[in-house]
Amino acid sequence: MMAGLLADILAEKRRWLGELRVPRSSELPSLRPVRLRRPAGAPLRLITEIKRRSPSAGALSTKLGVAERAAAYERAGACMVSVLCDTPYFDGGYDHLSLARAACSLPLLCKDFIIDERQLELARAHGADAALLIVRCLSRERLIDLMRTARSLELVPFVEVATLDEAHLAVDAGAELIGVNARDLDTLAMDSTRAHQVLEALPASVTRVHLSGVKSPNDVERVAQGGADAALIGEVLMRHDDPEPLLRTLVSAAGNSHAG
Repeated sequence: MMAGLLADILAEKRRWLGELRVPRSSELPSLRPVRLRRPAGAPLRLITEIKRRSPSAGALSTKLGVAERAAAYERAGACMVSVLCDTPYFDGGYDHLSLARAACSLPLLCKDFIIDERQLELARAHGADAALLIVRCLSRERLIDLMRTARSLELVPFVEVATLDEAHLAVDAGAELIGVNARDLDTLAMDSTRAHQVLEALPASVTRVHLSGVKSPNDVERVAQGGADAALIGEVLMRHDDPEPLLRTLVSAAGNSHAG
C-alpha cells in the first residue's frame, strides 16, 4: 500500500489521464539506440536529467531552456538524457521531449509515473527512445502489460526498483534494463548502501543503472566500482545554470574508473 507523496502523485496522474486524449500520428520520430551496457573496464555511462523542480529539491535552475540544456549535456559527454514529463510536481511536460530531441542526438528517456498505455504513446510521439516504468507504482501484471506495450512501440522499458523484492519482481517480469533508486519514493530518504546491495544482486544479464545521489567524482568512482553500467545524475546538474564544467569533471572521473 503506497502512502505519502507517491500516492498523491499517482492520484493526480489518474485525474490527468481521465482527461487525456492522445493525438494520432501516422509518422513517428525515428529511434535512437540506447547503449548503456559497458564492457569490463569501460567508463561508467552517465545519464543526465532535465527537470525544473522536484518535491525533494524544490525549484531548480531554469537559466537554460530545455533545448539549451540538452545540447550542453551532449557537449559535455552525456550518453543519454532523462526528461521529466510530469507537470504538477516537476514542471515538466511531454513537449520537453520534443524540444530536447531537436537540440541533441542523444537517446531520450521519458521519465514520468507511467500507469497507462497512453503515456507510452505520448512518449513515442514526442521522440522518446525509452520509457521509465516504476515497479513501486505497478502490479506485476501491469508492469508486464506496459513493458509489452513499450516494446510494441519500439520503446526500451527502463524499469526502476528500490528494494530486493522489487528487483526480483522486475527480473521475473523480463526486465532487461533496471535502474536502482537510492531514494525511497515514499519517504524521499536516500540510502546508497541499499542501492548498492540491490545492484549487486541483479543478474549479469541485466543492464544496471544507479539512480539518485551521485553528485561528485568520488560518487562516480564508487558507483563504477560497484559494477553498475550507468548512473543517472540529476539534481546536482540542475542546480547549475551552466552544467557543462561539472559534467565534464564527472565524465572524466567515469573515464578514470574501472569495474571492480
